[in-house]
Amino acid sequence: MSTPHEATASSGPTAVEYIQHHLTNLSVGEGFWTFHIDTFFFGVVLAGLIIWAAKAVGNHLNPDKPTGLQNLLEVILEFVEKQVKEAFVGYNPLIGPLALTLFVWIFLMNTMDLIPVDLLPLMASWVGVNYLKVVPTTNLDTTFGLAACVFALIVYFNIKIKGLWGFIKMFLFHPFAAHNIFLKLLLIPVNILMTTIEELAKPISMALRLFGNMFAGELIFLLIALLPWWIQWVPGGMWAVFHILVISLQAFIFMLLTIVYLSIAHQTLDEEH
Repeated sequence: MSTPHEATASSGPTAVEYIQHHLTNLSVGEGFWTFHIDTFFFGVVLAGLIIWAAKAVGNHLNPDKPTGLQNLLEVILEFVEKQVKEAFVGYNPLIGPLALTLFVWIFLMNTMDLIPVDLLPLMASWVGVNYLKVVPTTNLDTTFGLAACVFALIVYFNIKIKGLWGFIKMFLFHPFAAHNIFLKLLLIPVNILMTTIEELAKPISMALRLFGNMFAGELIFLLIALLPWWIQWVPGGMWAVFHILVISLQAFIFMLLTIVYLSIAHQTLDEEH
């Protein structure tokens, strides 16, 4: 099969066709009901890898002679635990495991971007799979799914801590408060609009930030792949080294924002003001 930069001299794909092909998911269904098989597959496989690693370490836990995997997980656990202690006000046994799961899972999904862009799609083509997009976080379904789960927890803990009426009051009298009863009633429509925008901006910004950074990184790898093979190694290697920082940072930001937003949800209205 010819390489993309040779397309003008052969029947191979053009640069645009090459990029479009790599950005197309293996899917079934149409429109809203489209199911991205590759995104789900790699997400589940990486989640299974986390479960396997946790079980393997848990079954052979040795404080005196820890294995390399145990040391790695302990370092990650201590790092996440530190972030939770610094950013979360109060105590909730769910926050630590949730933050750890999000950080490790998102990091692993992001790391798929470091696999050479043609390797897995080429291997898939050998068994008749024509499309394969291997980085789950370059799909809005993944990032919005993660953000939606966090948003559901934010709403749940807002209602649990503040009560249903307290949650409603947050929309009626926040962010603009007034002591005058007439002015307070007058500001209700503005407060509802502003608070709704503020709350919806949390999951939307989390999802779009993760998706945008990872999609841009993948696109740069595809553009580098369009170069002749003997030129690709230098820019590809340099971008891969830099992209490791992006991969880690995006996982960290998503985790940290989750901790912060859930911490805010645990505050009463008096504490917020």
